[in-house]
Amino acid sequence: MVDLLNSVMNLVAPPATMVVMAFSWPLLCFISFSERLYNSYFATEDMEDKVVVITGASSAIGEQIAYEYAKRGANLVLVARREQRLRVVSNKARIIGANHVIIIAADVIKEDDCRRFITQAVNYYGRVDHLVNTVSLGHTFYFDEVSDTTVFPHLLDINFWGNVYPTYVALPYLQKTNGRIVVNASVENWLPLPRMSLYSAAKAALVNFYETLRFELNEEVGITIATHGWIGSEMSRGKFMLEEGAEMQWKEEREVSANGGPIEEFAKMIVAGACRGDAYVKFPNWYDVFLLYRVFTPNVLRWTFKLLLSSEGSRRSSLVGVGPAMPVDESSSEMKLMLEGGTPRVTGSPPHYTASPPRYTASPPHYTASPPRYTASPPHYAASPPRYTASPPRFNIQELQ
Repeated sequence: MVDLLNSVMNLVAPPATMVVMAFSWPLLCFISFSERLYNSYFATEDMEDKVVVITGASSAIGEQIAYEYAKRGANLVLVARREQRLRVVSNKARIIGANHVIIIAADVIKEDDCRRFITQAVNYYGRVDHLVNTVSLGHTFYFDEVSDTTVFPHLLDINFWGNVYPTYVALPYLQKTNGRIVVNASVENWLPLPRMSLYSAAKAALVNFYETLRFELNEEVGITIATHGWIGSEMSRGKFMLEEGAEMQWKEEREVSANGGPIEEFAKMIVAGACRGDAYVKFPNWYDVFLLYRVFTPNVLRWTFKLLLSSEGSRRSSLVGVGPAMPVDESSSEMKLMLEGGTPRVTGSPPHYTASPPRYTASPPHYTASPPRYTASPPHYAASPPRYTASPPRFNIQELQ
């Protein structure tokens, strides 16, 4: 009976849904517009003297969000690993209009660091009203070409745990103020894009985590999920960010040419949506069209990506090397690892290798000489080893006791 019901629903539900959406779409758009208009003029949160904690605030989307909150007169807590860069952002935020700014150098994938900067914020200001998680790390490599899997845990830690740990620590304080959590996600959480497998998986997990948390909190704490398509970032502008003492370094070759939108506009939309209490902020909105294709005609997306990939010709390896940090030229045009800020995007035609991807010019380093050995032959018995003249001794119960 259940199988028969599912078979009928498989035939009826998709076309029926499309018909209902076609007739109800104008009404739904009108309701959404009216709600947005009301919230914009009558329900927008006043951020004057409110306390906003922003992770990944040293660059890209996190930096721009800090400036948008500064324009609204908020008190800012800027968190990132690059303290010197945070000082620059802090000074500019004060000039723009922030009442007060404190900076804290911390690593958001470490729970102890998260407890430290949330505790410092509460001790200094006495409260937390908004927590904005913007830390993200993108990649562009084909999964079957990866030669070193040590990068995998770091990618997942940054994109998932780097957003969950601050939320876990700050949640009790946000519940006291009926505050809000803002998370920077990406359209890749539901739109599969080639060369973004681990990034897409982490973002999908992140969005589902916050969707579930929204129900669990029952509006005690608001949650705004921001998703974006192609946007500009420090990485796409050719800047290389490598922390001193970083445990990994890799070079990337971009094979898809695209132009990124301005992150300033996206940051403005995020802050405005968070203050209105919006559940979602999407940039741009038309990306939702792909969601319909994925639900009702998934093969269209698959064929499209196959066509795009075939037009790019043969694939080249993207992940060249992973290992201890090495000196690099920051002015190089080759794309490299972005440790903080927004998701990397491409602004122009990507560089290509004229030949096969670079490899080690010689064998990996070995000992300069043979490992130390005995200077002489190991000592031997001058004669045959002693043997027991009788049966070997045996333990008895008393000896064991």
